[in-house]
Amino acid sequence: MVDIEEQNRGKSAEISSENLTALIEKAKEGHKRSLGELIGIFQDQIFRMIFYRTRSQMDAEDLTQEVFLRAYKNIHKLSDTFFFRSWLFGIAVNCVRDFHRKRRFFSLFGSDGKVENEEQIYDEDVSLENLLKKEFWECITKLSDQLPNQEREVFFLRFIDHLSIREIAQTLEKNESTIKTHLYRAIKKFKEDEETMRMVEGGL
Repeated sequence: MVDIEEQNRGKSAEISSENLTALIEKAKEGHKRSLGELIGIFQDQIFRMIFYRTRSQMDAEDLTQEVFLRAYKNIHKLSDTFFFRSWLFGIAVNCVRDFHRKRRFFSLFGSDGKVENEEQIYDEDVSLENLLKKEFWECITKLSDQLPNQEREVFFLRFIDHLSIREIAQTLEKNESTIKTHLYRAIKKFKEDEETMRMVEGGL
């Protein structure tokens, strides 16, 4: 899974904490160019975070725009620039929740909630490597869907989005001990699934 981890390293690692703080402070003051730079830094991270939860490129693109629109409208409320990343992920979590609530609502009126011509998570490349990756992510998705909401969200934020325990606690507005408990339970269930562990141990 090394290639996946490399893809998840956002551009935020390429900017110093001092410069990032300065950008956030200017954005809070209404400086649109600074906000644009912040979008450039965090856009890929937020898109991937949403994509893993919607499995739709089109929906992920729309929701990513919604996240930054909400951030633009509310950034003046951010009390501490140190928490910007977890604050931004918190907005993304809420956007995804709203998205799924709407799909469930429309399903009550006869719609299955699915978008026509939904983008698939993998290209139509039939190479062995891509087939194995597809099989791995299908397995992860199937198992994660069986987890309680909080366990699944914590697991994804930790291992897919690479947030620290502290950042996850801030994102979900929970204390760190609660986050650790949810994470421990999710990991235990993954380890108990033989198919998933066989793929992980195989290097995928």
